[in-house]
Amino acid sequence: MQRPLITEAQVTEALAKGLKKIEVAKNAIVTPLASEKALEAGLEIVRASTNMASEVDASQKTSDAIEPVGTQKEVDRVVAFGSDHGGFQLKRILKEYAESLGYRTIDLGTDGEEPCDYPDFAYAVAKAVASGQAWRGVMIDGAGIGSCIVANKVPGVRAVCCHNEFVARNAREHNDTNVLTLGSRVTGTEVCKEILKIWLETWFAGGRHKKRVEKIEQIERRFSAKS
Repeated sequence: MQRPLITEAQVTEALAKGLKKIEVAKNAIVTPLASEKALEAGLEIVRASTNMASEVDASQKTSDAIEPVGTQKEVDRVVAFGSDHGGFQLKRILKEYAESLGYRTIDLGTDGEEPCDYPDFAYAVAKAVASGQAWRGVMIDGAGIGSCIVANKVPGVRAVCCHNEFVARNAREHNDTNVLTLGSRVTGTEVCKEILKIWLETWFAGGRHKKRVEKIEQIERRFSAKS
């Protein structure tokens, strides 16, 4: 069954109707931009107790029939980390570094250097971000490329593979990326630390870039509708 995708455009539509609350399917994916816009506008997003989604006014549903979505405050500064065997050691270093910068972390594996498949862990990181469990995600494999491809298959995720500080800053300012992938065999540890710091601390510039990110979401929604 195709999981519903809740985007910024749908939040904007709900606000235009004067709604203060919308109900979405229990298994719906709420994109980061949708969550941010709802938070800024005071629109409450709640998950239904089933997978049947509809827009409702607060007076139409009782509090025991819905499960509130985690607020931005609850997931703020939570970073999900993952790696395959090739990225395991670098993951440990970067996870500790992120914590030293004041971020809370979630480790989604792998837990050692035994050979494993990077798609499993890249998917876990991307899913954590798309579902709202984490604010941002970081995935490390040998080159960073495969994990980036995997993460970008998950609706609501905009992943970037970075090898230098310029790309890290641009990926946040212009593209509002929410998953970072790194290659342990491509980029040195100290450079990776600087990339991570810049990527975590750079905010989306909005403006003309906002319109372009919305077009990315429209394309994503178009293909999701065909599934």
